[in-house]
Amino acid sequence: MSNLPHVVDVTTENFETEVLQKSLQTPVLVDFWATWCGPCKSLGPILEKLAGEYGGAFVLAKVDVDQQQQVAAAFQIRSVPTVFLLVGGQPVDAFQGALPEGQLRQFLQQHGIEPQVAAEMVEAEAAPLDPHEEVLRLRQAVQAEPEKDELKLDLALALLRTGAAAESEQLLDALPANLATDDRAVRARARLGFATLLKDAPPPAALEQALAANPDDHRARHLLAVHQLVAGDSASGLENLLELLRRDRAYEDGLAKKALIDAFRVVEDEDLVGQYRRRMASLLF
Repeated sequence: MSNLPHVVDVTTENFETEVLQKSLQTPVLVDFWATWCGPCKSLGPILEKLAGEYGGAFVLAKVDVDQQQQVAAAFQIRSVPTVFLLVGGQPVDAFQGALPEGQLRQFLQQHGIEPQVAAEMVEAEAAPLDPHEEVLRLRQAVQAEPEKDELKLDLALALLRTGAAAESEQLLDALPANLATDDRAVRARARLGFATLLKDAPPPAALEQALAANPDDHRARHLLAVHQLVAGDSASGLENLLELLRRDRAYEDGLAKKALIDAFRVVEDEDLVGQYRRRMASLLF
């Protein structure tokens, strides 16, 4: 039996209360799986992780099709994994196969299921951890639970924010296939392309001084923007790239425009990306 928060093992006996009745108040994701199913072994842990992360925004109900054949037959299960979403006592959507985490989040979002953000999480976001402290914390977490590949992805992202691109790339290369296609991993790969530009680059403070002395130092502005993007300061990075485009759109064979387009692939804030896409278009056309 599962001891994870917001995850329940379903049987014929508890199906009525744990799935149908519960779905009247909270969406229930029913995961039909089997011990012999390879894709189930990659999908199951991601669903369990999301159930805990979403903090009760949905309940994950797990059905072992070999042990609970009556429940599987009621849903006409022909292959595993198969996942149904029940709302108000009725199935509203379903999918088959092991989707990557990014697509699972999109599936939930399409049905209005968003993470329950606790007050302490909001406070933590208001005062983010120092990137180096976050790397230290995640190293300890990976050492304690080396089988958790999700922690290794978190560590790779944290390392990237500190400029440790080589170690971050090694961790990303070692991720299993289901995490390698996760949205965060894809963005991290794109960030690595920026990080390679910083291998021999001056630190941000030196670049800021150079720009203060000469606002037309295009190389300094470009490298400062890359520093900012890699560190997660997306707005500042995009602003500097846009300013570079405004000052000299022909610099280095259109480098500013190319860098902006690459940055749009990296930045996670869709509203911010949309804003800067429009501003870029207004300068070019």
